[in-house]
This record gives sequence, C-alpha cells and structure tokens, in this order.
Amino acid sequence: MLSRPRLFRVVFSGLSADDPLIRMRSADAVEKITAQRPEFLRSYKNRLIFEVAATDQKEVRWHLAQILPRLDLNENERRRVFRVLLTYLNDRSSIVRTFTMQALADIARESPELLPTVRQHITELTITGTPAMKARGRMLLSEFSGLTARSTATRRKRRAR
Repeated sequence: MLSRPRLFRVVFSGLSADDPLIRMRSADAVEKITAQRPEFLRSYKNRLIFEVAATDQKEVRWHLAQILPRLDLNENERRRVFRVLLTYLNDRSSIVRTFTMQALADIARESPELLPTVRQHITELTITGTPAMKARGRMLLSEFSGLTARSTATRRKRRAR
C-alpha cells in the first residue's frame, strides 16, 4: 500500500461503506498507513472532518482520534476537529475516550489557547477514568507541566532582555 498510494483511495472509500465491518477495517488501515504517510490524508481532509468524523461507530472513532491530529489544519479546521473530539469524550467506549485524550493533547500543542480546556478534561478523566485513561492522563499532564514550565521560562527570558 505504501508503495502504491493510488490504492489509498480504495481503502479510504471503505470508511463510507454500509457494512460496519468494512468501515472498521478501513479505519484501521487508514490509521496504520497514515502513521507513516500522513500526506495521504491531504485530499481527504474535508471528508474526514465534516463527514467521517460524525460517525457514532466506536471502532471508527478510536482510529479517527488517532488520524485527525495528523491533518494539516488551519485554525478554523482545528477548532472544528477540537469540537468533534470533545464529543468523543462522551463515547461509551473507554478506548475511544483514551485515544481522544491523546488527540486533544496533540491538537492543543498546535493551539495553546485550547490547553486549559484540554487539561481540565484530562484531569477529570485521570481521576474518574479506567486504569488506561488514568495512566494516559498522568503522562499527558506531566507533558503539559513541561510545556508550561518551558513557556514560563521563555517569557521570563524575553522580559529580562
């Protein structure tokens, strides 16, 4: 597949299939392929954000939570994806919620103004979630502390000049 990018179109089309098994397997393949080749998503950005992301199928959502942060997003698109991901936090599947925690953190790294909201959700899930969510939450909150410390140090250096 990686050596034949034209086949990606066929795999991607499976995300719109009537059969939930095909949608699930297509989502899995798209996620695995774009982990190595995120540029394959370029032509499908709008379909992912405005069509595919609206799915309520948990097996597709957990892959989308990994895929959506790979998109090259402008600010409006990033906010749209952010809102979609926030809805995923209400999914009954803990796997969807766990992958969404990571996705929200990834989005917030690109838009730091979203960080307080993301931190609030992750803190809550670190307290109330499954063991996997708690572990992921602790890791992300630790990373956020490092981001905040670096950001504060940078501001202090600028003021000292």
